[in-house]
Amino acid sequence: MKGRVRAAAAGAAAATIWGLIEPLDQRLLRCDYSDVALLGKLTTRGPHWRLAGFALHAANGAAFGLAVHELHARSGIDKRRLALGLALAENVGLYPLSALVDRYHPARGERGVPPLLTNPRAFAQATWRHTVFGVVLGRLA
Repeated sequence: MKGRVRAAAAGAAAATIWGLIEPLDQRLLRCDYSDVALLGKLTTRGPHWRLAGFALHAANGAAFGLAVHELHARSGIDKRRLALGLALAENVGLYPLSALVDRYHPARGERGVPPLLTNPRAFAQATWRHTVFGVVLGRLA
């Protein structure tokens, strides 16, 4: 694969790996926060929320992979450093939007969607997941 297709596939793969490691950090940090649940239960309350969550997360990862590709082409910054740096910047920059999840998400308080903004364990999970995502994306892109 070349260029943009590879970047999009790398982002989708990295996001899928992120979703697959969620049970590990949930057990380690004793917090059931799940991005797959957050996205899936936002789109459907039916039995297919997990599939929907993985699909949306992979699509977001693909878009992020494309952004990294374009920024790398324009800046020349090493892809691995760029992917990790942007993933962690996204985590820190967007985490305050957790307040909206805490207040408006239709599944707030359900399994996988605990209170987030004032939850240090959830922030640790998000940071770990963004790190894994950035490293995997940087290696595959």
